[in-house]
Amino acid sequence: MPHSSLPPKNVGTEAVLREMRDRAREMFDHALRECSIPRAFSRQVLYDGEHLRIGRDLYDIGSFERILVVSIGKAGHTMADAFSNILGTGLTGVIACPNTPPAQLFGFRYFIGGHPLPNEESLRAGEAILRLVAGSTPRTLAVFLISGGASAIAEKPISVDVSLGDVIETYKALVHSGAPIAEINAVRKHLSALKGGRLARSAGLARQVSVLVSDVPENSLDALASGPTMPDTTTVADCYAIAERYNLLQRFPDSVRVLFERHQLGETPKPGDAAFEHSRYTTVLSNATATNSALERALEDGFAVEIDNTCDDWDYQRAADYLLGRLRGLRQNSSRACVISGGEVTVQVRANSGTGGRNQQFALHCAQQIAGEQMTVLSAGTDGVDGNSPAAGAVVDGTTVERAQERGSDVVVALAEFNAYPLLDAIGDTVVTGPTGNNVRDLRILLAY
Repeated sequence: MPHSSLPPKNVGTEAVLREMRDRAREMFDHALRECSIPRAFSRQVLYDGEHLRIGRDLYDIGSFERILVVSIGKAGHTMADAFSNILGTGLTGVIACPNTPPAQLFGFRYFIGGHPLPNEESLRAGEAILRLVAGSTPRTLAVFLISGGASAIAEKPISVDVSLGDVIETYKALVHSGAPIAEINAVRKHLSALKGGRLARSAGLARQVSVLVSDVPENSLDALASGPTMPDTTTVADCYAIAERYNLLQRFPDSVRVLFERHQLGETPKPGDAAFEHSRYTTVLSNATATNSALERALEDGFAVEIDNTCDDWDYQRAADYLLGRLRGLRQNSSRACVISGGEVTVQVRANSGTGGRNQQFALHCAQQIAGEQMTVLSAGTDGVDGNSPAAGAVVDGTTVERAQERGSDVVVALAEFNAYPLLDAIGDTVVTGPTGNNVRDLRILLAY
């Protein structure tokens, strides 16, 4: 049965577009609800008072002398809270997250790390985590709760010569390079004492279990949070090639550039390393959860639907043009068409850019391409944050450009200056959720009626 009826075809264009905007936003909100971390943990993490089951793995809690928890990333507090509610009190550990939670969990040290750039708390978190896992034994159960954003939220440079300012400058160079997240994280791994499996190595002989809320492609889980507990499939040779491909050396600070120029990067632990002998991994949420949830609601609403993640990590313009082409093709055979796409697009941001993010840039470009048409495009981050703006993303339609022009705004200029947020917010096209305490990548919903 349809979720609710769509307006008849003879309803005016304005009413139809308003209805489609509401549909797109409801599909996105439904996906956010289905990606609830407590709901995911209730399905994948079970405890009967003696045995802890995480995914397919069973742990006899009584056989461990010590249980430590490290929860890092945008969902740092939310994941630790869900885990504590299942396992009960008495847990200790470190939580590094980007926002101060309403209440802190007893027994945990909190660090409010920076994102997308690290701060002093990020470095303090890195130090605290390494101290926590030091001295682990075979009777230690180390539970790592890992979500997106942890690359910046918890950090420790591999070299004492690399200052916080140098780390920030390096991160800026990487984020603004236009490189896909997997390549960005390859470099981050080799510059960090935590990433690329080095945290697992620091935990020594402990039984290790990593619970993942993934914001990376399904086949690249070692890129999540730059893979602190997973074998690293990237190499120092990859790093040198990435630096050359994106002309990064001239943008790196001296302390980092020297490591590259002298080929002094150390290799990270690889598959088969002893550090991972007692390690297990369970993904409780990923981008597929969001796309499948949106698909479910779109089908209920009577749309012909396709999921197409082909454009993951593409430039935003190329991705937008591709997905709009898919939507127009689908609409040829159906009066109600919907294309759903997960993952992230890339944007090369200049130093003097304005306020916005990749989702708003993508949406505003789409608005140009669909001007005057009965189409709606929503693009938003499941973490509730898009770039340096207070929005999660935007929902645009065939009237966006016209409405912007009526207010004296120039879409072409906003796109060129990477300043989409002020324009979109002024005409009511931003999607604002606030930080969700979760992150399973971006979701794009394209509708035609």
